[in-house]
Amino acid sequence: MSAANPVTLPLSAYKAKHVRFDTTGKVATLTLDRPDKKNPLTFESYAEIVNIFRAAARDKELKAIVVTGAGDNFSSGGDVFEIIGPLIEMQTVDLLEFTRMTGEVVKAMRACPQPIIGAIDGVCAGAGAAIAMACDIRIGTAGARVVFLFNRVGLAGCDMGACAMLPRIVGQGRAAELLYTGRSLAGEEAERWGFFNRLSAPEALLADAQALATQLAAGPTFGNAMTKRMLEMEWAMSVETAIEAEAVAQALCMETGDFRRAFDAFAKKQKPVFEGN
Repeated sequence: MSAANPVTLPLSAYKAKHVRFDTTGKVATLTLDRPDKKNPLTFESYAEIVNIFRAAARDKELKAIVVTGAGDNFSSGGDVFEIIGPLIEMQTVDLLEFTRMTGEVVKAMRACPQPIIGAIDGVCAGAGAAIAMACDIRIGTAGARVVFLFNRVGLAGCDMGACAMLPRIVGQGRAAELLYTGRSLAGEEAERWGFFNRLSAPEALLADAQALATQLAAGPTFGNAMTKRMLEMEWAMSVETAIEAEAVAQALCMETGDFRRAFDAFAKKQKPVFEGN
């Protein structure tokens, strides 16, 4: 059950049983792949997702990642019979091991330096909603249904970082409503609330997410990674501390070859071609 031990294999050699991971150029797509059951998560798939993102963080060729679900749904969350049933029989020590393992998914996604784009259609519930929440950018459909359903099964809304991260995305009051009621957030409302950056037609969803990922992958790798890191760190900083931290971060970015390439291209009235260093 534990996801504590990171893989040592390179990303290209890592094989998962419960999710698909495909790479095209600089962009990878992770697909939750049990469409017959709306892509529920299992003990094994949690660990696989953690290990994939840890491996991706070490992959120098990978520049952006798309996360999606097979078929017409993103994920229905933890499998009722493969996860929820066994949890009922566990003692506190084992339950804590499990809840820490699920949290490792979000931690691995946030620690991954590459931008992560969620492509979300249909059901996006429970732990599936938490995985969507952990993406940097989310593209949804009008038919998507986002549900932080933890209180509907007798639990607290504070799961996998939801009480920390969801208010950053939709605001404190709206996050409180979703976490207290466990109600469904429909696609168009999710876009108005800011959970989805934009909506796509279902048939264009994955292509649109991959196109955005390709666009980001063509950007300055170090700069994008620094942006992601600072977005994470500055939430807990004062404005004064954040300004100083950004000054240091930007000075480091100015030492990269991509910064020089951008200047040279501008001087020649050309579009810069970033090389990731």
